Amino acid sequence: QVQLVESGGGSVQSGGSLRLSCASSRSTITIGVMSWYRQAPGKQRELVATITSGGAISYVDSVKGRFTISRDNAKNTVYLQINNLKPEDTAVYYCYARVIFSAYWGQGTQVTVSS
Repeated sequence: QVQLVESGGGSVQSGGSLRLSCASSRSTITIGVMSWYRQAPGKQRELVATITSGGAISYVDSVKGRFTISRDNAKNTVYLQINNLKPEDTAVYYCYARVIFSAYWGQGTQVTVSS
């Protein structure tokens, strides 16, 4: 079992920044894939960014250049730095972890961007 707890969401104006955190109950060194997803009202959940245990990183095209995913294995935490926020970034952001064949989700943190 892996418990994931997100934090760092909030309400910001367009152009602002936030850093989301995802604290894991399991050592992140042992987690093969950790990702951030988001779900906007009335839309499907979408993958935003992924980081693997080997350090490979990928982003959805719409956030490239503005979002940065990173992990601190000493703190068992994955971060999502979000810069130049836009109203269309408004969503609940979820942390995801995959350990072999099991998947785990956090409870989500709300990000609201006003223009």
